Amino acid sequence: MTKKKIVILPVIYVAGGPGDPQLITLRGINAIKQAELIIADVATMEIANEHANPNADVVAAVDEDGVPLAPAVRARIAIDAAKEGAAVVRLCAGDPVIEDGLAVEASTLAKSKIEFEYVPGVSPITAVPTHAGMSLFANKGKEVHVLNGSEPIDWSLHLDPTIPLVIFNAADKAPALASALIARGREVSTPIAVTRDGSTTDQRTIVSTLENIGVVAKAARQYGPGIIVIGEQVLNRDKYQWFENKSLFGWKVLVPRTKEDAEDFKKLLSVYGAVAVEVPTISVEPPRTPQQMERAVHGLVSGRFQWVVFTSTNAVRAVRDKFIDYGLDARAFAGLKVAAIGQPVIDALVEFGVKPDLMPTKEHNSEGLLEVWPKFDQVLDPINRVFLPRADIATETLVEGMQAKGWEVEDIVAFRTVRAAPPPAHTRELIKTGGFDAVLFTSATTVRNLVGIAGKPHATTIVACIGPQTVQAAQEHGLRVDVQAETPNVEILIDALAAHGEKLRQTSIENGDNVWRPSKRRSSMRRKH
Repeated sequence: MTKKKIVILPVIYVAGGPGDPQLITLRGINAIKQAELIIADVATMEIANEHANPNADVVAAVDEDGVPLAPAVRARIAIDAAKEGAAVVRLCAGDPVIEDGLAVEASTLAKSKIEFEYVPGVSPITAVPTHAGMSLFANKGKEVHVLNGSEPIDWSLHLDPTIPLVIFNAADKAPALASALIARGREVSTPIAVTRDGSTTDQRTIVSTLENIGVVAKAARQYGPGIIVIGEQVLNRDKYQWFENKSLFGWKVLVPRTKEDAEDFKKLLSVYGAVAVEVPTISVEPPRTPQQMERAVHGLVSGRFQWVVFTSTNAVRAVRDKFIDYGLDARAFAGLKVAAIGQPVIDALVEFGVKPDLMPTKEHNSEGLLEVWPKFDQVLDPINRVFLPRADIATETLVEGMQAKGWEVEDIVAFRTVRAAPPPAHTRELIKTGGFDAVLFTSATTVRNLVGIAGKPHATTIVACIGPQTVQAAQEHGLRVDVQAETPNVEILIDALAAHGEKLRQTSIENGDNVWRPSKRRSSMRRKH
């Protein structure tokens, strides 16, 4: 029996980009999806976990103590996997072309006769100044000098005030670099900017002059990697700034939800520059007696029901999971009519392959569905039964309303919602002391559970509620409600929060106060007193 020949594939190096996970290239994503092993820098783990094939191995390029592996060691891991025939991606933070690591790794691969490919990405050299509002070629500039701050620099080559300098690997050295330029004759009033965590919602930029950057940097207390820009282009920030001007830029928003739903919040909030911090307050678990649910699903297939009503994404998930257990798919809904309350529920059904037949036209709640719910007609309706999969804490409003219109409702507990465990002590402290800028409540249950497991949010924290019942629960717990969605919809709620945040920002600017984030204002108030 002949041994099967192993095909050795090239190791693919993928540039992760400047920091924002969404700035990776489409080609890079496709390479990650096809990989069997992904060796990722710590800063790119989010990208790797989001796009990797479920069967792929994702490993961080660090040792047991969390220290980054040497380039040759990283290369050896890739070589060993490639020789076994695995498709390997080496996911690099930033732009590895401007670092020494790629050259060392590529050289190690070449010695082992392993080919490699490189998928370039968005470089921090241009992306970070762009996100910080600096146009490097403003004022008809024709030249930019890009310098590696970790290597000795001959400043005599960079004294022309019309040519901006972009320096990487040197954010913490900004005062020393400024002093070196001044000693060589650059004007002390030359603008300088240092941007860290560029392109992410943690981005922070400090602006000063060569003369004063030491004092400003010390007061800012910011440390770590970043990009330095020196030159008149820094003064264009007021004209070109867009990223840090987002209405919720840098806000920490508490999302007391189940983990699955929190992911949707994270994506929606990031559009406005906010960071979602998920604190599970509800744990979704199967019903204590699953037999009712099992019989109901069998009834769906056998024609026992005419209608199925979904009031939550968890109900959709519960039915879908049962379908999977029984080897069924969306085709089992053939001949059934489906009603849904709320856009998230509708989206979940469409993803499942089911298009709802009936939805509220006004309010997306039980009352709204009952307004459009048909009366049972013995002539036109062959069956009068309705399957309503719900949580164990659901109200009876919908059931009673459908029964009043002549329908027989099988109100089945499809899942249980139980209070989650308390969050870590650090998170509880942030909640109580105003460390969060806002909190989003999407049900009365999340209000009660958050207060129960973590305490009441601080008075400076903006409270946003999705509907009247949620508002009532918040007020009953002594919370001031600042934002309410016009209709109970997550996207509308976040839009309303963003509009409120923009008003706060504009008011602060008009008053000459740049501290407009609720959590930062709380900190500044403490310092004043």
